Amino acid sequence: MRILSRKFYNRDTVQVAKDLLGKTLVRKIGKQKLTGTIIETEAYKGKNDPASHASKKKTERNKVMFGQVGWSYVYFTYGMHYCFNVVAKKDGEESGAVLIRSVQPRLGIGTMIKNRKVDLISNLVNGPAKLTQAMQITKKQYHVDLTKDSGLFIMDGIKPTKILAKPRIGITVGADKLWNFSFKI
Repeated sequence: MRILSRKFYNRDTVQVAKDLLGKTLVRKIGKQKLTGTIIETEAYKGKNDPASHASKKKTERNKVMFGQVGWSYVYFTYGMHYCFNVVAKKDGEESGAVLIRSVQPRLGIGTMIKNRKVDLISNLVNGPAKLTQAMQITKKQYHVDLTKDSGLFIMDGIKPTKILAKPRIGITVGADKLWNFSFKI
């Protein structure tokens, strides 16, 4: 399997969100490797998407969304959780990112269980905050080049057979967009 190239992320944000399904998220911590198959994503476009962090203006928090594609955007929310996004947008678009909402755990499940302090694998990484806690993704992984073999990257994976599209979760504006994508393995 190969690491996804910058070209992969240099496309329409919504299409990238769909195409990330089935790819493999890799988190390296020392000699430990944690991996999971991406099974749920959400697209967030720029100015024309009121649910996007980049809809109003560039800030210290969201500035990576305005930069080069293929970089990580990690933010802290509700005063307690991190969320992991990938900067993705086509040429000419000012900003965009894809939230990785859930993965199917593959390698390092024991470590993920310890990190989350749960016993049920079905409850291990089935949400963006659970995913970041299980895989130890924090603000330290903000603005990481995901196109390089580093501590965090995304590789090729499997091709989903049927993708489900529904409204994004937990938002009050832009809820009409069916930009939450998922599939079952």
